[in-house]
Amino acid sequence: MNNLRLGINIDHIATVRNARGGVHPSPVRALEIAKQAGADGITAHLREDRRHIVDEDLPAIMAATDLPLNMEMAATDEMLKIALKIKPNACCIVPEKREEVTTEGGLNVVRTEKNLQEFIKKIKDAGIRTSLFIDPEPEQIEASIRIKADIVELHTGSYCHASGGEREEELQKIILSAKLASDLGLECHAGHGLCFETTPAIAAIKEVVELNIGHFLIGEAIFTGLGDAVSKMRKLMDEARK
Repeated sequence: MNNLRLGINIDHIATVRNARGGVHPSPVRALEIAKQAGADGITAHLREDRRHIVDEDLPAIMAATDLPLNMEMAATDEMLKIALKIKPNACCIVPEKREEVTTEGGLNVVRTEKNLQEFIKKIKDAGIRTSLFIDPEPEQIEASIRIKADIVELHTGSYCHASGGEREEELQKIILSAKLASDLGLECHAGHGLCFETTPAIAAIKEVVELNIGHFLIGEAIFTGLGDAVSKMRKLMDEARK
């Protein structure tokens, strides 16, 4: 069984905090709980509008844990400057629209290939791993290779939101895309919308080496506690990978 890493997205702990202002609940407080329950990394998305994670959260997270930080960010000059200053383990480039509730789809690497190539080179030159959040489409994977990304994270939202035969079709797209990415030399991650029901089929894909899961686990933590929610997800992933 090759190891499947679990990255915990803590954005929505910050969402709850920001609803009233102040410092509670603190995203930093979640780090050791998540680690003890089986998390291998932390993901945090610093959005343009700072709707959940804010600037001071990122260095606080890095100072509080030895878990690697995956910083999700749009490809903007502002975010590049912040990333180069704090130097997370990895930067995951995502599409971002101010009016969206959450990320609605993958990055169109094909359409923005030249600009992205220049952008990620600056990140890589600083010794930071580069990841692209993309839809499970061969042309996006091939473009990711051309601009020399280290990682692709396959968007699993369409799979999670589908049902019946449509879900199976979406799963097959992810399976084929993960194999293509791996064959071409990209590290393959997956995430978005995953829950206890939808995770096992994705965790069983041997080419996928990391899952990033956030909103569902933070929501589940309200009822069972964060440690129990992460532990259950860790167990489901491990069983699926056997």
